[in-house]
Amino acid sequence: MQRLINYFFKALEFLVVLCLFAMVVMVFGNVLMRYAFNSGILISEEMSRYAFIWLTYLGAMIAMREGGHLGVDTLVKHLPLLGKKICVFLSESLMLFCNALFLWGTYQMHELQVTNIAPVSGISMIWIYGIGYVVAVVMGAFNVTKLYKLFTGQLSEDELIQVVETEGLKEAEAQLHTDPKSGART
Repeated sequence: MQRLINYFFKALEFLVVLCLFAMVVMVFGNVLMRYAFNSGILISEEMSRYAFIWLTYLGAMIAMREGGHLGVDTLVKHLPLLGKKICVFLSESLMLFCNALFLWGTYQMHELQVTNIAPVSGISMIWIYGIGYVVAVVMGAFNVTKLYKLFTGQLSEDELIQVVETEGLKEAEAQLHTDPKSGART
């Protein structure tokens, strides 16, 4: 199962790269056409906007898997074990609730988006906003998995702090607490 999940996220990473590449080509091509030939490609503006929407949602799913979303752990890392568990429960439950709302909202707007046609490309807008189904289910699955691990005691104390340290941050914090004259930690 883990292997299948890894392939799924590799495919998502490929789609992110593909969206970014398509955006660069379309926007650069349109700028070149307007500047050099005083014309443009109408569909490139619309499609680059849609690629950006998909890129954002795909990137959010990848970041959730890697624990790369922004967070503040100032309070949580100073709490006792029970406090950390309560914070993880609250944050995962609230995110799961938001994902459920996102899924419900996407479902509620489904009929409208199916019949709503993009002005230039002529595609159904469900192809753009239907990504909400995938995002809500994938991110919700991560929330449910984390809650399951919390309730079954499979999370270590380090995993209860959900913020991933930026590379080099620990070394910078260590330097701040080191006396510059003697080199000793303060």
